[in-house]
Amino acid sequence: MTDQQHPITPPCELRNQWREEAPVYRDFGVGREDWLIDRATQWGADQELEACLEHLFRRGFSDADILCLHAARRPKLPSLKQQALALVEQHEDGWRPAPKDWDTIRRALEALPND
Repeated sequence: MTDQQHPITPPCELRNQWREEAPVYRDFGVGREDWLIDRATQWGADQELEACLEHLFRRGFSDADILCLHAARRPKLPSLKQQALALVEQHEDGWRPAPKDWDTIRRALEALPND
């Protein structure tokens, strides 16, 4: 490959930003690595979807068709509250949340107003 970067390879600035933002878990780096992999995968998928939508636009597809495809491929994610509740509701006796699960629950609790 030439010096030119592949369109779905995150630029260096973005990779550096993710490194700074990545949480630190006490699991020998597995949670942090998963977090980084998730960010890179999502970013690449988003780039590909945007390229597909742009292609459809240039081919004359209607805005409604393009928006419908976008909505189908990027459905609205459950809220942080819904994610935390799902984790708690699916627990079993002796459940010990993974670091990623604790992070979700902690962020949901932190989002609650202080009384």
